[in-house]
Amino acid sequence: MAVFVALGAFLMTLAGGWVARRITDRRHLVLGFAGGLMLGVVGLDLLPEAVEAAGEPVFGVPAALLLFVGGFLVAHLVERLLAVRQVAHGAAARRDERVPQVGLTAAAAMVGHSLMDGVALGAAFQVGGSMGVAVALAVISHDFADGFNTYTLTTLYGNARRKALLMLFAAAVAPVVGAATTLLFTLPEELLGGYLGFFGGALLYLAAAEILPEAHHTHPARSTLLCTIGGVGFIWLVVGIAE
Repeated sequence: MAVFVALGAFLMTLAGGWVARRITDRRHLVLGFAGGLMLGVVGLDLLPEAVEAAGEPVFGVPAALLLFVGGFLVAHLVERLLAVRQVAHGAAARRDERVPQVGLTAAAAMVGHSLMDGVALGAAFQVGGSMGVAVALAVISHDFADGFNTYTLTTLYGNARRKALLMLFAAAVAPVVGAATTLLFTLPEELLGGYLGFFGGALLYLAAAEILPEAHHTHPARSTLLCTIGGVGFIWLVVGIAE
């Protein structure tokens, strides 16, 4: 059942990527909306689930929040290291230059997130049918945002459309693969919570340090801000429906 439901997530991910690809003349609005989606996913979906599932606090701080900060710092470190490497190989060190490897790394993280969506979906159906339906609704709904963000992140850093489509397809297939793996094992809840916290920190870094500044760089319009708010509101709606 979980694998069958994951096919819906596959289609929704492709739909999100298709929308991101088609809206080429409103790039600042796409990026603003993508930033809002990412912010909403982190603050309204990933972190609450991570804190609840990640187990006991570590030296007075919830383990999920420690991993959240760690994910933020690792994303920052990876971007800086890739940028330094690019400069060392003779690339022009302009402030607004985008490093393609950062986009691919971010998209790969989205693929990993989609894989864990599938695992969470399969695990929920192991608990019971009603739990599986609730998680399925959340996964299928926000996988549209995953597809949208995967394509946007890949192309934002100057990667070719072919690579963006490849990463999009990988993100679409990942929930199906993740759901299928739960037929073989059961994922510990604490491990899943820790992963969600770490991924949330990395995703927040990309939204706050890369996506949103780029969206407002050449088009500091009110419409861009409204798209960001709309992205957050969309995720809020998805989370509310799932609950």
